[in-house]
Amino acid sequence: MAGSDENNPGVIGPRNLQEEGFRAGGGKLVSGIGHNRRALSSINRNIIGAPPYPYAVNKNAFSEKQADFNKKPSIPVHRPITRKFAAELSNKQQVIPEETKKPGQLAPKPSEFEDCTIIDAEDDEESSDFSAPMFVQHTEAMLEEIDRMEEVEMEDIDDEPVFDIDSCDKKNSLAVVEYINDLYTNYKKAESSSCASSNYMSQQSDINDRMRGILIDWLIEVHYKFELMDETLYLTVNLIDRFLAAQPVVRKKLQLVGVTAMLLACKYEEVSVPVVEDFIVISDKAYSRKEVLEMEKLMINTLQFNLSIPTPYVFMRRFLKAAQADKKLELLSFFIIELCLVEYETLKFPPSLLAAAAIYTAQCTHYGFRQWSTTCEWHTSYSEEQLQECSRLMVNFHQNAGSGKLTGVHRKYSTSKYGYAAKTDPANFLLEARY
Repeated sequence: MAGSDENNPGVIGPRNLQEEGFRAGGGKLVSGIGHNRRALSSINRNIIGAPPYPYAVNKNAFSEKQADFNKKPSIPVHRPITRKFAAELSNKQQVIPEETKKPGQLAPKPSEFEDCTIIDAEDDEESSDFSAPMFVQHTEAMLEEIDRMEEVEMEDIDDEPVFDIDSCDKKNSLAVVEYINDLYTNYKKAESSSCASSNYMSQQSDINDRMRGILIDWLIEVHYKFELMDETLYLTVNLIDRFLAAQPVVRKKLQLVGVTAMLLACKYEEVSVPVVEDFIVISDKAYSRKEVLEMEKLMINTLQFNLSIPTPYVFMRRFLKAAQADKKLELLSFFIIELCLVEYETLKFPPSLLAAAAIYTAQCTHYGFRQWSTTCEWHTSYSEEQLQECSRLMVNFHQNAGSGKLTGVHRKYSTSKYGYAAKTDPANFLLEARY
């Protein structure tokens, strides 16, 4: 009854059964063997005449209780899959197919209280061919997923968060925090239609871009002498360019256009406006009061009374706040952008880009390395690469600010009132190729 040659000829001998089965079961097989007699007869019929190929054993549990008892503890589902844990799973799964393919492998031990049925060798080969590779692929997929998650975590760590620059002004009603983003969105849309053409000088027969530069440089000194607001200077330059783009002007009337544009800007921006006689005196009485008023009438009609336009100054205030600039960085930024007001070639850049490039150049000049934060990029909508062309021009203007004839901006920012910003060394490294 312990296992005869009749039931398992040439496969399971009595010696093997005693050594393996009783040693493992500990002598508790009497009830189990009688119950398994029908299964052993089925095994006998299946083995007789079966080809000598490797086979696998399909194990059905005797009962749910003993199946749970014999079943190895499963891996907790909630355990995180790490590299070490995935490698252990891979090694264990790769060992199992090798053991099932050993030629002299015995039938299941009687101590396991299991019914046994023989699976066809061809099915076993197919299962062994596909189970291991699928697990290996699954393991590789898990490792790839771990790598991807680590990369995503590193990217999240490297990404700089966007700072809420309006959090400190939520209780300030004058800061209009609720509308500020909508306002600057509207400014961005309006700036393209409120700027002069970048080649309007080709339509002028008696003046050129050099004369325009001389006029703007002189008006910067007038603006400084009258102690006017910053907004007035930027609006004055915009009115001059837009008027010259629409109206031909002779050379001897160009200065009249300049003082009249500043008079209009003062009326729009200033609280205390200089009188007409002040501008006549500052222009060395080159024009009469009547000429100034006539030019004022011509300019305001040519511009169709459109004085509410976004100048670079409007964007400078917002972008400096995004850059969290201190007083020194602010003065250096305004020094750089005022150098651009004199240069005709900067008209090809929109006001928002000029403001962003001026702050970027000032940051690089101040810190000595390239500096453009995620917050600055988000609020300006310009990446660092988009500012490179304009920034290189600004560095050139900075290098030549103290030389030549147009030195009004340099003299203005060489005073203590403006923090000696003009004496800062330019960021020459921005002129070098980045890649």
